[in-house]
Amino acid sequence: MMEFRPCIDIHDGKVKQIVGGSLKEQNRTGIDDGIQTDKIISNVQENFVSEQDAAFYAEFYKNRGLKGGHIILLNAAGTAAYEDTKKQALAALRAYPGGLQVGGGINPENAGEYLAAGASHVIVTSYVFKDGKIDYDRLSAMKEAVGAKHLVLDMSCKKKSDGYRVVTDRWQKETEEVVNEVLLDTLSDYCDEFLIHAVDVEGKANGIEKELVALLGNWGKKPVTYAGGVHDFADLELLQKLGKGKVHVTIGSALDIFGGNMDFEEVVRTCGK
Repeated sequence: MMEFRPCIDIHDGKVKQIVGGSLKEQNRTGIDDGIQTDKIISNVQENFVSEQDAAFYAEFYKNRGLKGGHIILLNAAGTAAYEDTKKQALAALRAYPGGLQVGGGINPENAGEYLAAGASHVIVTSYVFKDGKIDYDRLSAMKEAVGAKHLVLDMSCKKKSDGYRVVTDRWQKETEEVVNEVLLDTLSDYCDEFLIHAVDVEGKANGIEKELVALLGNWGKKPVTYAGGVHDFADLELLQKLGKGKVHVTIGSALDIFGGNMDFEEVVRTCGK
């Protein structure tokens, strides 16, 4: 049965909904108080910035018995706002122990901190890729560090001529890996679930990637959560149909709790049917 999986996206220490493809960070050299400095400049297109903190949303989901949602740290490690974002994520995990997954800069060295704080799973993308391909040594190290039952692989992707290519590093680097049944079969031994953002439509609330949802529904061997483009209940019904009830869904900008038009409680009821 299709489940609703809630989300908490954190950027610059605040809960936000953004256009995913706009998350670009670049080094910029400048002069600050007469001293030359290298700063990382972040230019993000925001759909919604919450006045509530991440722990508020964790409590909100906990009170409704919603599990399997994900917290995503959108700032890269080493940037000025990363520590504020990390504090928010850890507070949300502590507010709902065992109820939420967490991703964003996860590796074997720091994964244990998030699990100890209450994460049910850690979500990994960029760490397990090198030179545009899956690095199976790194993937094995990640599995050994936390166990497959605590690992979610984020296979976020962009549509290209040869299929849906996995993208990494906050969706800015395209890899050679194409999301298909062979790849999902190969990776399924390493993880408990998959999280797949359709990056081309993420945060735009203008329709789902139908081909991608159908592919995931046809595979259907492990839990898969799809994100991207859901903007009304017709989209939700289409996702249910194309995904054959096997693909879970997360919705961000379109929800009324994030400034959108879709009633949160109705979404939960619809997914539970």
